[in-house]
Amino acid sequence: MGSPRNPEKSVVLEFDDNRLLPQLFGSHNIHLARIEQELDVSLNSKGNLVTISGVHELADTAGVVLKGLYARLKDGHNVDSTEVDVALRMIAAGEKGKAALNNAKLYAVRTRKRHIMPRSPQQACYLDLIERSDLTFGLGPAGTGKTYLAVAKAVEALVKGEIDRIILSRPAVEAGEQLGFLPGDMREKVDPYLRPLYDALHDMLPYNQVATKIENGEIEIAPLAFMRGRTLDNAFV
Repeated sequence: MGSPRNPEKSVVLEFDDNRLLPQLFGSHNIHLARIEQELDVSLNSKGNLVTISGVHELADTAGVVLKGLYARLKDGHNVDSTEVDVALRMIAAGEKGKAALNNAKLYAVRTRKRHIMPRSPQQACYLDLIERSDLTFGLGPAGTGKTYLAVAKAVEALVKGEIDRIILSRPAVEAGEQLGFLPGDMREKVDPYLRPLYDALHDMLPYNQVATKIENGEIEIAPLAFMRGRTLDNAFV
């Protein structure tokens, strides 16, 4: 007696803005092909309809991916192959990833130059905690977006008028180093260590605005060792 087959289903999605579909589907439907390959489903498009056929859960999952990508397009973001891979990676993380993809707009960070979206369930959780908490600890390896996302939330709060100033601080020396033995004046000594903060700021605000806000004290970048005894009222640190 053969083993029972997984039930299959068809899901039909309708998208209300035909102008966004070329980018959603990709050149020669390359985005649809990527989703088909990753989730083992069949996608057929006709007009503003997409029919998804496959195993029950996988068909639903493909629908979540397409809806999430379409929502990003409607919110003004570009969708390319990298974004498709990010969506597939998030959905593979289980229910947390699915929730993050479904609610990506809730976690979006809006700055003057760009809208920033979480690229993993962990980043979505991090942004949510920063939004809801007075103090947030972010732990993780280098390159996971801890500094970048924190600066993005700070810039968003400043632009909205929710805070008066941003204080960006990080250790100004690596293990075993001492500032006194580094060449140059104090600014020249510490700037290389604070460069990631400057890079993040310039990615979110026009260059002249960053310079102006630093000059008038709305944005302050300082080594962690200089923060002792400071009073930081109505500030994002």
